[in-house]
Amino acid sequence: MTLPVVVIGLSHKTAPVEVRERFASSSELLPEILARLTAREEIDEVMFLSTCNRVEVIGLPKSGTSHEAAAQLASTAIREALRDHIGARNIDELRAYLYERTGEDAVRHVFRVAASLDSMVLGEPQILGQVKDAFDAAVASGALRSHLARCVSRAFTVAKRVRTETQLGAGTVSISSVAVDLAKRIFGDLGDRTVLLVGAGEMAEAAAKSLGQQAKAIRICNRSFERAASLAAHFNATAAPIEQLESELVQSDVVVASTSSKSFVITRDLVKRVMKQRKGRTLFFIDIAVPRNVDPAIHEHIDNAYVYDVDDLQSEVAENMRSRKAEVAAAEKIVEAELGSWNQWARGLNVNPTIVALRAKTRGVLVAELERSLGSRLKHLGEADRAALAQMIESATNKLLHSPTTRLKQAAGASDGNDLVRAAQHLFDLPAAPAAQALPRAEPPAPGAPVPAPRESEERLPH
Repeated sequence: MTLPVVVIGLSHKTAPVEVRERFASSSELLPEILARLTAREEIDEVMFLSTCNRVEVIGLPKSGTSHEAAAQLASTAIREALRDHIGARNIDELRAYLYERTGEDAVRHVFRVAASLDSMVLGEPQILGQVKDAFDAAVASGALRSHLARCVSRAFTVAKRVRTETQLGAGTVSISSVAVDLAKRIFGDLGDRTVLLVGAGEMAEAAAKSLGQQAKAIRICNRSFERAASLAAHFNATAAPIEQLESELVQSDVVVASTSSKSFVITRDLVKRVMKQRKGRTLFFIDIAVPRNVDPAIHEHIDNAYVYDVDDLQSEVAENMRSRKAEVAAAEKIVEAELGSWNQWARGLNVNPTIVALRAKTRGVLVAELERSLGSRLKHLGEADRAALAQMIESATNKLLHSPTTRLKQAAGASDGNDLVRAAQHLFDLPAAPAAQALPRAEPPAPGAPVPAPRESEERLPH
């Protein structure tokens, strides 16, 4: 059996934006969330991933009587932690929106997410950076230390292969670029339109790249004027402080909002004042932030003001899907190949303790017999002869156990590998590896330190 990894979360596929934004978390809150999760006795390692289109907890349970029982306990703990995270009354309130993957399905899901195969926009590169940020935060807090850290590291390898061996991510693809496509569909031509970017982070930068020279003017409004000015300098745009947002809205035609604010940056009252000054000119808002930046009530209650959120981009995304469909199959093959290698290594975790125990018992019996002889019939032997006999014991142990060790390692990659392990334990009277040893703990690395490199026997799975 592979490791009992558990993934519980929600995404654009299972929950609308008004639900996803309740779960979303900024990077500043990650240490607190991770501390709450690692405090649960059912969870050994954990990572929290929050993007505009998904929130997921990826966990590895502490060992129990069985992988299945341990995974079930961890699942309940994660759901309760998510309940507390959003202040829900009970777990049932979340049931309609959450999905759960365990074991091999969970690992496959992690690989697909990192490779942008589960993204709203297939092939978009931002998700890999977001997974890496979540990974770094979890490692720094000590929430990732061993096997789950290795699993996520493997996902980075999968993503790199998909990006280099397929055309899934060819061209510029992102939520921001899809938002620009929507603006072009609305107006046909942006050559005589002014586009305002509210926010100056990665998504705003991606939008600016997608706009290029297509708009008459690009304006950037942000809480940090220095950041807005720096971004504007790269794209021949104009920067403004957030205090000038109202005047910026008056002179703009399309507004793309992508700040990290937890509350509405563009409110209904603000737009009411703006529309009076615009004298009825249409104003379009494309809100790609989660939590949302633009009050959705604007769309319903203010004439000539239209609001689109990230879920409204689906029609543009459908076109992206059609153009990239051919590359998906190739990417999925990479995921399955890497998953097979991962499973073989993970199953080996069950085999290795038995191999160690078999070698220790065999060597122990031979050494005990040798020492008994050296204490009686062979006590006249000198140091050189004794050393030669000790070396003979080592050689005999290696030769005797070569075939059984090879067979057990080969069985690690088979679905019935555990049967052979149990047979060896029974035939040689070896102790069954206790559950506590099945998922060994490791000391957390210092903040910023890399995850330890694999041992020689693990070279199939490089970080």
